Amino acid sequence: MFEILNNEPLNPTVFRMEVRAPRVAAKALPGQFIILRVDEEGERIPLTVAAFDRENGIITVIYQLVGGTTIKLAHKKTGEFLSDFVGPLGTPTHTAGLKKVAVVGGGVGCAIAYPIAKSLHDLGCEVHSIIGFRCEDLVILEDEFDAASTVIKKMSDDGTWGTKGLVTDALKGLIESGENYDEVIAIGPLIMMKFVCKLTKEFGVKTVVSMNPIMIDGTGMCGCCRLTVGGETKFACVDGPDFDGHLVDFDEALQRGGSYRDFEAHAREEACNLFAKEVQ
Repeated sequence: MFEILNNEPLNPTVFRMEVRAPRVAAKALPGQFIILRVDEEGERIPLTVAAFDRENGIITVIYQLVGGTTIKLAHKKTGEFLSDFVGPLGTPTHTAGLKKVAVVGGGVGCAIAYPIAKSLHDLGCEVHSIIGFRCEDLVILEDEFDAASTVIKKMSDDGTWGTKGLVTDALKGLIESGENYDEVIAIGPLIMMKFVCKLTKEFGVKTVVSMNPIMIDGTGMCGCCRLTVGGETKFACVDGPDFDGHLVDFDEALQRGGSYRDFEAHAREEACNLFAKEVQ
C-alpha cells in the first residue's frame, strides 16, 4: 500500500498528488512514468512522474480527470492509500550534452514537460519554454516554468492568458528570429505534437515527442501501446515514451487514441454517479 501525502486541484480538471514510494523515488528520472491502481479491483493507468524527492521517498504525479479511475483518484484524501504504484517505467528523456533546447508543452502535457525543462535547466542548458492552454482557468505550473526557463512564451487559445495563439506560432517566431536549437521537445495533445513536428521538419530541427497511447502492463507484453515509428512497430512503455517526432505516424496514433473514448465517458459517468450517491 502507498500512502497519499497530498492530493490537490491545480485547476478544475487537473490534480497534483504526492505519494510515498521510496523505491520508485530512488530511481526515477525525468520522462519516466508509473502505473497505479486505486484499489485491488481498479484498472491500471500510467501517469508520468512530475517530480521526485529521493531524500524523503516521494513521487509527484499530475493527472487530468478523464475517466472513472481519475475521478476516483481525485476523491482520495491525504492519509489514504493506493493499492499499487509501480515504477519507474520507460526510458528517461535524453538530456546529456544539450546546450539549447525549446521545450513545448500543451495543456496537461506541461506536467510532463516541466520536469524535463527543470532537468535541462539544472544541467546548465539554455531552455526556451513554450507553454499553451485553452484559457487562463486551465493554466498549471506557471511559476515552475518561469523558474526553469531562460526564455518563456505563454500562449492561450482565447487570449485570456499570455499571448493569443498556438504554441506553433510562438515556436515559429523564435526559429525565424534566428534561434538555433539542438532539439525541440514537444509534449501535449497528439494533434499539437503533430503540427509542432510538421513545423520543425520544415526547418530541419530535431524534435522529440513523448507518446502516451493506451497502456496496460507497462512491460511491452500486452502490445496495447504500440505505435508506428519510421515504419516499424514500437511500444511506448519500453521503447519510449520519447520518440523522434518526425518518424511517428500521428494519424494512426490519433485513430487508436480515440478507440476507447465512449468507454471512458461511460466509466466517468458511473464514477460520478457513485460519488453522488455517497454524498446523499
